[in-house]
Amino acid sequence: MRTVRVLIVDDDPLVRAGLSMILSGGGDVRVVGQAADGAEVPAAVAEHQPDVVLMDIRMPGVDGLTATERLRRRPEAPQVLVLTTFDADEFVLRALRVGASGFLLKDTPPGQIKEAVLRVAQGEATLSPSVTRQLIAHVAADPRPARDQADELLNRLSVREKEVAVLVAQGKSNAEISTDLYMSVATVKAHVSRVLTKLDLNNRVQIALLVHDAGLA
Repeated sequence: MRTVRVLIVDDDPLVRAGLSMILSGGGDVRVVGQAADGAEVPAAVAEHQPDVVLMDIRMPGVDGLTATERLRRRPEAPQVLVLTTFDADEFVLRALRVGASGFLLKDTPPGQIKEAVLRVAQGEATLSPSVTRQLIAHVAADPRPARDQADELLNRLSVREKEVAVLVAQGKSNAEISTDLYMSVATVKAHVSRVLTKLDLNNRVQIALLVHDAGLA
């Protein structure tokens, strides 16, 4: 696989330096740029053409949530991994809803950070089962009347596509879904692509959130 290009966005220079050191070992990931504020993201993305943006949520200027939302509206936008100090941060869920592909705690072990970047670059989410359970709790506490809207959207799917969507919401990989539903990985990928297209979503995380909104996972 080609080298994954990463842009690090964080207002703390020590965090940026640490992440750069973690990701720079080996030839599979290369840090191509850094930014200290969400306002710098558009220019940095245009200059460096990253595959993945590691985005801090809390920054003094333009915050990571706003920067993520703006970035994911762009055509051919890079994937976004949210960086946060607390897994219960209310902004994490909002970032996922606007198109982030997952989130990392800043104290995540180095090997897992690199693994998450590689997975996201390949179109996978970074949601482990434990993270998925936390998201369910967040969704349950979300005051928006989301369930009816989620039901309406999911009714656009075929029975098979809905089965795939529910397994995505459980944090399962394409290979695991393939085993569960007795279909090839290529067929799973095709189903996931159709789900994204029919529901006008950006990534697997948004599929998971929609399924949780509907109370199906």
